[in-house]
Amino acid sequence: MTTDPLLHIALTDIHPDALPRDRLTHDPAAHDELRSSILIEGLRQPIDLFELETTPDQPLPYGLISGHRRLSVFRELERDTIPAFIRTPDSMTGLLSAMVSENEIRAQISPWEKAMLVLTCLRADHFPTPDAAIDGLFPALSRQKRSRLRGHVLAAEEFEYRFATPERLSVARLDRLAAALRAGWEDILHDAIPDRRSHTLETQWQSLVPVLAEATSPEPLSGPAPGTPGAPRRLRTLRKGLTVRRELTRTGWILRFTGPDAKSPGIIDDVLDEVERMFSPD
Repeated sequence: MTTDPLLHIALTDIHPDALPRDRLTHDPAAHDELRSSILIEGLRQPIDLFELETTPDQPLPYGLISGHRRLSVFRELERDTIPAFIRTPDSMTGLLSAMVSENEIRAQISPWEKAMLVLTCLRADHFPTPDAAIDGLFPALSRQKRSRLRGHVLAAEEFEYRFATPERLSVARLDRLAAALRAGWEDILHDAIPDRRSHTLETQWQSLVPVLAEATSPEPLSGPAPGTPGAPRRLRTLRKGLTVRRELTRTGWILRFTGPDAKSPGIIDDVLDEVERMFSPD
């Protein structure tokens, strides 16, 4: 990239979301701190922009590379212009890489946000494959970290709308989800995770722990992976959406019933009657 002189650009000429953003969450405390700093000291670091091709549907001449929070504060303060450098990108990859590098320096991006940025860029056709996106967006990552990020992308795509606050998922938790997905446990994981509207991330995760434990346990304990010959019946969906899932515990197995009919006491009575018939002495 080449750098033009510092300019003062009208806020009304800036498209803040011309690029996919890697930061999905808003930190009110950090925002207030930045606002106070700008009021007292002014803007110490100009934002970075690039020129856009204007159209009737998109009349703004500049797109934002870095400085989303700084731009937000200036708009909140009702300023007319903001100091900015106009960058001349070599390619879209260069633009995206510059954005990621800037944000990585200023504040750590969560593993989930990195994975979602890769997905967003793939869906926008900025890169042909996940590997190309990871190489372009995060060129400084080691081979091991790139491999882990590929797994996180797999987990993010599978559970994009399932977790309450996915940006709080740790690297270790995303690693476990990716390992279970690669082993073919996606249907069982989806059945086990509670609705994000009524559960916190922590209660959701605790519901997944038994499934993840089984998915990564030694074969003699849990049996072959789902979808492979000889795999045990781990999940069955019966009448009216009634689902029965077996769950591994430290002391044995439990059967978990979910669905519209799961709260009917008659179902459990019928199951217990059948268990008693099977295991009672003749």
